[in-house]
Amino acid sequence: MTLAAHTAGDATSEHPDLDPLQPQPLDRVLVCGDAVSAARSLLGALVVREDEGEPRIGRIVETEAYTGPQDQASHARAGRTPRTAVMFGPPGAAYVYLVYGMHHCLNVVCRPEGTASAVLIRALEPVAGLDRMRRNRGRTAGRDERMTAGPARTCQALEVDRSFTGEDLFTPGRLWLAQPRTTVSENGVICGPRIGVDYAGPDWAARPWRFGIADSPALSRPFPQPA
Repeated sequence: MTLAAHTAGDATSEHPDLDPLQPQPLDRVLVCGDAVSAARSLLGALVVREDEGEPRIGRIVETEAYTGPQDQASHARAGRTPRTAVMFGPPGAAYVYLVYGMHHCLNVVCRPEGTASAVLIRALEPVAGLDRMRRNRGRTAGRDERMTAGPARTCQALEVDRSFTGEDLFTPGRLWLAQPRTTVSENGVICGPRIGVDYAGPDWAARPWRFGIADSPALSRPFPQPA
């Protein structure tokens, strides 16, 4: 199975030597800077879920950045708590939280240890292990390209829950990040306000910290059109 690359102009370029079924770890330096840069840099990378049999792999096509305590949309706004302690590092750790008491969301912790930030993985394009993803999603799976089109769908398809919090996503294991097979160019990236953060106030809610690969069929929802 090959990695699907959905392009917009020259949005992506192929690296044929990289086989998505023999993934290589991603470089941790991508998440050692600020969360906004990390959210852009993680587009195109692969999320690998390994347990038994064929790995389940998805290509990151949508992210959101959440910065430190000053960010009124971030969980870190409450400071270091038992829930948010992992957001303070080390960079590359997984932060999985539950919303509405039923939906898990996967985040990648950013910045140097001691400074809270994270990137929410909002959507993947399925690459490998689609049959098992579909079984996990059940009757709500929909079309293949929409099975992981949202943070809750992603975690359900990959069987990711809060037990993964704190795992190093840059070391191969049961959940990790791998190098992309396609490079996403600047003109292949779209951005817009984060979703569902109106409670943060107009300043923080309007910041264009949601990033996506243009024309991907797996985006969780459309981005605003340029004025």
